[in-house]
Amino acid sequence: MRAVIAVLVFVTAAHAGLWGGLRDKQQAPEFRGILASVSYSPFEGTAHPDSDNLPNPERVRADVKILAPLTRAIRLYSSTGGLEIVPPIAAEVGLKVTVGAWIDKNLDRNRREIQSAVELARKNGNVNGIVMGNETVYRGEQIPLENLYPALDQASPSEREEAQQLLREESQRLRDAETQPEAKRSEAVAWAIAENNVHRLARLVQRTKSSVNVPVTTGEIWNIWLEHPYLASSVDFIAAHILPYWEGFSDKQAVDQALIIYQKLRDAFPGKRIVIAEFGWPSAGYNLKNGNPGPFEQAVALRTFVSRAEAIGMEYNIVEAIDQPWKYFEGGVGPYWGFLNASREPKFAWSGPVENPDWWKLMGIALLVGVLLSLPILRLHRPTLMQALLLSAVANGVGAWVAIVFAFWKGHYFVFGSAFALTLGLMLLVPLVLIAMARIEEIAAIAFGRKPRRLISKGEAVAPATIGEAVAFPKVSIHVPAYFEPPEMLKQTLDAVSRLDYPNFECVVIINNTPDPDFWQPIQDHCRALGERFKFINAEKVEGFKAGALRIAMERTAEDAEIIGIIDADYVVQPDWLKDLVPAFADPRVGLVQAPQDHRDGDRSLMHYIMNGEYAGFFDIGMVQRNEENAIIVHGTMCLIRRAAMDMAGGWAGDTICEDTDLGLAIIEHGWVTHYTNARYGYGLLPDTYEAFRKQRHRWAYGGFQIVKKHWRKFLQGASRLSQDQKREFALGWLNWLGAESLGVLVALLNLVWVPIVAFADIAIPDRILTLPIIAAFVVSLVHFVALYRLRVPVKAPQMLGAMIAAMSVQWTVCRAVAQGLITEHLAFARTSKGGLSAMSIEFQAFWEAVIGVLLLVGAAVLVVTNNFKEITEIYIFAAVLVLESLPFLSAVAIAILENSRINAFSFWTNASVRTAELIGLRPVSLPSPIGTSPPVASEIRPEAS
Repeated sequence: MRAVIAVLVFVTAAHAGLWGGLRDKQQAPEFRGILASVSYSPFEGTAHPDSDNLPNPERVRADVKILAPLTRAIRLYSSTGGLEIVPPIAAEVGLKVTVGAWIDKNLDRNRREIQSAVELARKNGNVNGIVMGNETVYRGEQIPLENLYPALDQASPSEREEAQQLLREESQRLRDAETQPEAKRSEAVAWAIAENNVHRLARLVQRTKSSVNVPVTTGEIWNIWLEHPYLASSVDFIAAHILPYWEGFSDKQAVDQALIIYQKLRDAFPGKRIVIAEFGWPSAGYNLKNGNPGPFEQAVALRTFVSRAEAIGMEYNIVEAIDQPWKYFEGGVGPYWGFLNASREPKFAWSGPVENPDWWKLMGIALLVGVLLSLPILRLHRPTLMQALLLSAVANGVGAWVAIVFAFWKGHYFVFGSAFALTLGLMLLVPLVLIAMARIEEIAAIAFGRKPRRLISKGEAVAPATIGEAVAFPKVSIHVPAYFEPPEMLKQTLDAVSRLDYPNFECVVIINNTPDPDFWQPIQDHCRALGERFKFINAEKVEGFKAGALRIAMERTAEDAEIIGIIDADYVVQPDWLKDLVPAFADPRVGLVQAPQDHRDGDRSLMHYIMNGEYAGFFDIGMVQRNEENAIIVHGTMCLIRRAAMDMAGGWAGDTICEDTDLGLAIIEHGWVTHYTNARYGYGLLPDTYEAFRKQRHRWAYGGFQIVKKHWRKFLQGASRLSQDQKREFALGWLNWLGAESLGVLVALLNLVWVPIVAFADIAIPDRILTLPIIAAFVVSLVHFVALYRLRVPVKAPQMLGAMIAAMSVQWTVCRAVAQGLITEHLAFARTSKGGLSAMSIEFQAFWEAVIGVLLLVGAAVLVVTNNFKEITEIYIFAAVLVLESLPFLSAVAIAILENSRINAFSFWTNASVRTAELIGLRPVSLPSPIGTSPPVASEIRPEAS
């Protein structure tokens, strides 16, 4: 144990060292002066300013006191909605104010904005300019004519003529654009519309200039000024917006790009005053092409820009002073342009190295969670060093993820919708992470742990088959329930029982609810022929499904029978079944011994071949591991139960459709010891069709959920004799099967609903803290399946691949069963069709899986196509998640198609291989037999496999 503790300490230390080594510390030009100007909005919270989110004087006064030591001026974007209080309050601390007027298509609002801006400039001596409109041309806003001229009945003749001339010029520009060649027409029309808006905006600027004594301009993206030089001639100075992030430049290119554009503007408008009215970089959000937001990127970009701008005497304004959470609609970065957060705290220092001040806190969280998740390793029975190393590394990895989630939550602002989406995503991820950890634990135990201790292996020396004193061979009563089973199949089962190499047993055959004598009469006759050991019961109107039939069998069981054996009607047992396993009951604590299922018809078709491989995984991997904690799943057939244990547990209950698993859990809850062997002592038949395979899995899942609802109280402290390890095994087993499949479908459907929101609304893009764990969980599941099959299941690689497809194909089936279990109490028992009596359904068996799988692929394609311009990494990851989530659904589609295709028959592959060998010359070509050749004798004719 000391060595294991040393491993845990080593992994924790390595984890701490990794955090220390990855701590980012970047150098950037230092700035110790005062900023020229910053954009300021006093709004708080996530409510939009148009919805009564009005600033109050106390908030504004507190803000300007914070900003006064940092900047000489502030820029506003509106003059109404409470912002008219800012200039006089800013004057109290000596701040200059560039007043803004928000101009759009709204006539009345424009009037209020214009009037307020003019009045603020007239009344406040600290107003150093007016910005009439913010990106009005870029947004395609056409200013109403009434905002440019007085009402026509009040306008002078010259003003009326000027208005008419403006309209005529606008019409002419559009006509000229329509005459352009088709290849250039749309571009020309767009320019003409923008130019018309430019002329209206220029007229508004000129009108405002005549009303105030401060410079008047408008704020526009830099390329608007170059494409529409008339605008530059109409303003007192050029207020150009340069935001390299929105153009897809990286943070390292941002400052150079800004200076290049600044020089372009100087060259295009020599002698004109030029102000970079917006430059900034977001501290959080999603990338846009090469533009990656982040706190380090913001700090370095702003410090570099300001230093270089000051060095060349550039006039500039930083956007913005304080984060604005209400700007969540401006893509993922909208709220995060401030160099102060919404709590008015600095995001970075303007001098010294750029670093994350919360880095050590995050490291502490990661280490704490990693240590706590590593503690259960100490409870394992003699874990190996490699086993402890892997488990501790995974625990610390989860701790790191928790720290990253905490940092994301702390560093972002959330409206109700985004908070709900993140919370829901994390709630779904927590069980997914637990499932992944459980699977990694199983990998560690099998790949690096010690060999199973409790597994009964064939050929091992066992104690004599005794119970009590002087009972050399305790009597076993073998029960064979049957319901509309093919008589020839059931005869094979009974013949195998008759060949058991055990001297003291009886066989009770109970056919229930099968009135057709063609099914029960041959069995009655066969039991008579086999002798007095075989008891035949034909019970009609039996209630309680299979459990009801087994209760009747118990009533006809010999009084001296100490052990009850259960086999399904299709199982052919090996002669040494009882001889090998009954000795385990020599230990009076043993209540149950379970042998695995296996099948003798895996060669019927390719579909049956992969089905058989899928079943084998559970019996060679999961059951062996659960047996180590005395927590096996009882699956009925090939099961031996001590009669006393069955009586103590209450016998066969008919309130679930998985009566065998229900009884097995009840026996364990009463403190009995169970054993398992992975040696094959019997072989049954596979479901006839894919439909039957799905129905069987649906019954198991629905019955399993019934058992969860029935027994969960027994898992409470003191409610049963279950140990903590047994409770853990059963809880994780249910979560790993019922939970994983249901979560997979639920998450896929939620993501499918989310696609149009991401693709077309451009909001609520799932962050990588939500999507990467899904990909990681899928990779863990893949490694878990492949690694454990290679280590434990004796199948070849092609069968293993097919088994993986078969396992994924029932995800939708299991999820439906769980959903039905949530809303219903009972479903009718569905017999699994075996023995070749059931024909394939004419209905396509994977219709809904096909619909969902195709929709997921279409959704992924839509995300990729709509993301071609933005190239947001998170969207590409989201698309990859959708593709992975489609695989279980498409697996069902693949098997459903396979079942009805020629390639499902092994004869197809045999013939194909022969033909291929002939084509490449490895085998001589078979020629038709000459006419007159005698027909083959009967012994040469082989029936073709169906």
